[in-house]
Amino acid sequence: MFTIGDFARHGRVSVRMLRHYDATGLLRPAHVDPASGYRYYTAAQLARLNRIIALKDLGFTLQQVRDIVDEKVGAAELRGMLRLRQAELEAAMAAARARLVQVEARLRAIENEGHMPTNEVVVKSVPAVRVAELTATAASFEPEDIGPVIGPLYEELFRRLDSAGITATGPGIAYYEDASEGGGRISVHAAVQVSAPPRDGASPQDGAFRVRDLPRLDQAATIVHRGSMDAVLPTAQTLAHWIDANGYRSTGYPREINLECPENRDDWVTELQAPVTRA
Repeated sequence: MFTIGDFARHGRVSVRMLRHYDATGLLRPAHVDPASGYRYYTAAQLARLNRIIALKDLGFTLQQVRDIVDEKVGAAELRGMLRLRQAELEAAMAAARARLVQVEARLRAIENEGHMPTNEVVVKSVPAVRVAELTATAASFEPEDIGPVIGPLYEELFRRLDSAGITATGPGIAYYEDASEGGGRISVHAAVQVSAPPRDGASPQDGAFRVRDLPRLDQAATIVHRGSMDAVLPTAQTLAHWIDANGYRSTGYPREINLECPENRDDWVTELQAPVTRA
């Protein structure tokens, strides 16, 4: 038999953890000396310890681990639990990758401070355009809050347009407004140019969509962003610096015109159109 210290070394765990497993009934010592209270373990118990550690590393709770190692969970149920955990880990990895993109964008913005290019900004008028749209609310105007909202909105919008037999006649146009409930929340409009009669129904829950005329912008400071919209921050800040440095004042959130949207998001081309007036 092994003392608790030796068993901990062989199992690559702490003595404190073994004591916790004993207290919770997850892994009892094979023998406890009645006089000294010393715990002793057998080599055969390493297999159970290894299963416990592996299941814990997969993110299962101690109760779930106990049910699995005590064979209270059938094979089919275990497969289901593992598939669910796999999906949760994949979602967490996707979220981490998205967060990394945001960190990289922030770093680029910091590195570009003081020497941002401004020769790509053009002031022009933007004509009114008829669009079909769906609307939802995001927690803030930050890319990490906008992205999870705008993507599903566009997918649903195109599905509904297809069901209605309406074909897009121009690019997608995303635009934003302060939400009526306040608190920094943003109304997100996923729109695309169409040729269809006006109609109501912008909520993604009502099975319809809205067709409206997006008003003309008399003056818009515009810049072209190349790459994923997750990394739009440096381009947006270049535009903001130009507006401030050239005697203009922004009068609303920039529209995003999807000029090119290939499968690889890093190859996207998007024009930002910020409505402006002279300061």
